[in-house]
Amino acid sequence: MNKIYTAGDNNPKSRSDCFVSLQLKDEGGIKINLKSKVKGLYGDAIENLCKNELEYFGIKNAEITIQDTGALDFTIAARIEAVVKQAIKTDKEFLLDILEENKYSTKKDDFRFSRLYLPGNSPKMMLNAGVHKPNGIILDLEDSVAPAKKDEARLIVRNALRSVDFYGAERMVRINQLPMGLEDIKYVASHYVNLILLPKCESAEQVKQVEAEIEKERKKHGFDYPIYIMPIIESALGVEKAYEIATSSDNLVAMAIGLEDFTADLGVKRTKEGKESLYARTRIVNACKAAGIQPIDSVFSDVADEEGLRATVKESKMLGFEGIGCIHPRQINPIHESFAPEKDEIEKAKKIEQAFNEATEKGLGVISIGSKMIDPPVVKRAQRILNLSKKLGLL
Repeated sequence: MNKIYTAGDNNPKSRSDCFVSLQLKDEGGIKINLKSKVKGLYGDAIENLCKNELEYFGIKNAEITIQDTGALDFTIAARIEAVVKQAIKTDKEFLLDILEENKYSTKKDDFRFSRLYLPGNSPKMMLNAGVHKPNGIILDLEDSVAPAKKDEARLIVRNALRSVDFYGAERMVRINQLPMGLEDIKYVASHYVNLILLPKCESAEQVKQVEAEIEKERKKHGFDYPIYIMPIIESALGVEKAYEIATSSDNLVAMAIGLEDFTADLGVKRTKEGKESLYARTRIVNACKAAGIQPIDSVFSDVADEEGLRATVKESKMLGFEGIGCIHPRQINPIHESFAPEKDEIEKAKKIEQAFNEATEKGLGVISIGSKMIDPPVVKRAQRILNLSKKLGLL
């Protein structure tokens, strides 16, 4: 008997996913067994998608079973492609049309206060993620995906980049630790990903490897949009090499710290007070500021503790961080509110901008408020605070 290949989620209580099994046959054409609560409404469309995809991959005789729990086309297509690629050797990709809304790039100095992690093999969590307005969404191929599901997750993430509307959020993909992560880049680079997160980064060479792989894909597919890089520092060695990493590429826009793995590397327990990681966090901030990129703090993992989250973000901001990770949409607003400029910051920024404008009008090369000299970086920061305040509706 021919082998049966499977992909997807076979839990009948799951939502917005499907479980697909494929058995190649010697004859008999294509037989489709569709089990779905929406078969009456969408059965023909699902079966047509299945037939077209199997035909695209040159499969003429097979029995395929789809147990659907409300999956959208991008998920069904990814699950079918996953079983096909287990069954036959092919480099072909079955790509659905990309949404016009997804053809956007981001900027190096965009605000990255919040980045929402989404498991790469769980399409149901992706569908409404953009509605919550995080600055960035992270389609995660690393820790949230079981080793046996990595190939399936790559296809889901690739299709999500093309088919899911994230409402303008910066679309990030956390690849696997190198060298496995280089294979991930092949699946996402040409599909309007905005930023690649490089986990467990410990050297500038690793950044350069990622950059080289992106450029290889750029030449292969001819895309011209920027893809930024954000290394994640998660070890003692990474902390000690922070500045080397932060200055390793012009495509770096930020560098993050991952405290769960970092404290494990130290052999200590992560605490709410964070004394065990203070050195590492300040080292990351200093390296980033010296390199002119954004320092991003670790995730706050206690979803139920909003007060603790706000306190952590305030401390983060005080240390110089410009963003923090989140694992639940309810964390987004508290993060944005806590990182937002405070009234005294806004008033001070107004005075600095006014002094700058008056000095410019008079042709003066020196800017001052009273007897205090104002350096150009201070003016730039003031303008950044005012721009952010306008964007957040505080002015």
